[in-house]
Amino acid sequence: MDKPSKAVGIWIRVSTEDQAQGESPEHHERRARYYAESKGWKVREVYNLAGVSGKDVSEHPETKRMRADIESGHITGLIFSKLARLARNTRQLLDFADEFNKYDADLISLQEAIDTSTPAGRLFYTMIAAMAQWEREEIASRVAASVPIRAKLGKSLGGAAPFGYAWQNKQLVVDPKEAPVRKLIYELFVEHRRKKTVARILNERGHRTRSGAKFSDTTVDRLISDPSAKGLRRANYTKSKGDGKSWSFKPESEWVHTEIEAIVSEDLWNQANVILQERKASGKRPAKKTVQLFSGFVFCGLCGGDQKMYVPSSTPKYVCSKCRNKIGVDDLEAIFHEQLKRFFFSPEEVAKHLESADQALKEKQDLLATMEDEQKKLKARMDKLLQLYMADEISKEGFGRENRPLEERYQQLQNRIPALLAEIDFVRIQFQSSDEVISEARDLYTHWPNLTREEKRTIIEQITERVVVGKGDVTINLSYLPSASDLVPPSSESVADRQRNVMAALPFGKLRLTAKKPLNSLYPKALTTLGDHIRKRRLDLGLSQLALSIRLGVDEGSINNWELNQRVPGIRFYPRIHAFLEYCPFPAAGTRKLSQKIRVWREGLGLSQEALAKAMGVDESTLADWETEKSKPMRSSRERVERFLKT
Repeated sequence: MDKPSKAVGIWIRVSTEDQAQGESPEHHERRARYYAESKGWKVREVYNLAGVSGKDVSEHPETKRMRADIESGHITGLIFSKLARLARNTRQLLDFADEFNKYDADLISLQEAIDTSTPAGRLFYTMIAAMAQWEREEIASRVAASVPIRAKLGKSLGGAAPFGYAWQNKQLVVDPKEAPVRKLIYELFVEHRRKKTVARILNERGHRTRSGAKFSDTTVDRLISDPSAKGLRRANYTKSKGDGKSWSFKPESEWVHTEIEAIVSEDLWNQANVILQERKASGKRPAKKTVQLFSGFVFCGLCGGDQKMYVPSSTPKYVCSKCRNKIGVDDLEAIFHEQLKRFFFSPEEVAKHLESADQALKEKQDLLATMEDEQKKLKARMDKLLQLYMADEISKEGFGRENRPLEERYQQLQNRIPALLAEIDFVRIQFQSSDEVISEARDLYTHWPNLTREEKRTIIEQITERVVVGKGDVTINLSYLPSASDLVPPSSESVADRQRNVMAALPFGKLRLTAKKPLNSLYPKALTTLGDHIRKRRLDLGLSQLALSIRLGVDEGSINNWELNQRVPGIRFYPRIHAFLEYCPFPAAGTRKLSQKIRVWREGLGLSQEALAKAMGVDESTLADWETEKSKPMRSSRERVERFLKT
């Protein structure tokens, strides 16, 4: 009786480099098949691992399939071209040999002519496997040794060039398309100090990474810290952890730096990285940059009401870029504040608003009834479809086609109805306490000048729909819908509570307030009086007249009179005014008139003519004549006054 033919498998693992040199998987397969035919063996399986690294093949699907076939007896031998094709790790090769020996199967290496069924073959197999691993480690060692040498020569070590650069003739050169974006990243980060803000601005302007993806804060962080932008290429500074995904830094002593063309100045690079390191050290996010109170809400009425108006850095005004329509930043806040006062302090306006709010509430209740009725009808139709399907009067496909849109609409109603119910409950509660709400809103108007810029901005964001600036008027559209946080009663009286109350006064729909556009800006055209200087400084600091009056220790009416030049500040307030201005509006330096020097010196100290005359040892009327130039001091008196002023 003939001995049954030996069933074998063919193992093919050809690296990409070998394939490039002409050693195709088909070539190795034909070689193994010819050998099997010459032995009279039957080839049952081919295990193809073309392009797979030999460092670790134990978890590859083809390896697992081969092991299962050996264990089940489906094959009793494995043919491969040489040991290095099976694996380059000695431990794995020996594991394969033990596993094959366990199931009485053979390993056949064509090039080394090894048969592991014999002791001599196993010994030789072990020696050859060790040599294969030594060869691999030797190659890796040579490659590792060449890396720092190539890095010092400025040659590529593989991988893409840093963003902003490109490889040309094996040298890093500045990429004219990416370099401006790389520079912009540093400039934006120094200005805004926030990685997410920089990424957002880049994406909004249409910039993308080299792969076409949007910029992220992680990408911004990496590009800022990379020294290549300042002309210092860093190489040989990372190493793989072996999993093909993560890596770690090498010791800095192994890093290689070479000079390349810079994209940004070293000062700009250092400035950005100092900010970055400070943020990482503190672990705190920087405060958001203060924006204009009405940024994003101001539209130009002359351009149809759809063109946004912005505040350029060159002027304190909201400006339309198309028609140059404009309104002062402080003018708009003053109008907003005054319109709130006109509304909340007018019984007629409040009554009219509550009447429209009552109509809005009715509309919401009617909408709720309509939605609930629609939901009931949908449920009935869905139940009927289900009955037809259960009775086999409609196919599975037909049921799905008819039921799917009904179910989607039903789910939309299921999500919307609870939110609408909450809005109705909120509005109804506010109606019951409308007098108290209006009272609290009036209190907010009173405290508006003392709110911080962030608190004012929060209120504007929640109750303002848009502000339309026309040729001669300004229309403020207010709209408010309660959020979940608004439905929670406040735990204590605070600015936040007053914010909630003013918003609660406007929960029922839209409110439109219209005011005349000021012909002249609130800013003084020329700084000719002390009141002009006070007004400009106050507006620059964003202070209300009330806040400034508290700061200077006077009443609010006095500030208003000074700024309107209806009264002159009392002499005793001059030191505080000069401290507030941080300069003297009418300095004595540069003037040759003794009369002006005396007056400015006296006002700077907040002294009356009587007090200064007493300090100088002269008569009060004499000092008054000197200041008004009715008379001039004699030479001896003049020298004494000059010495006194110098002290």
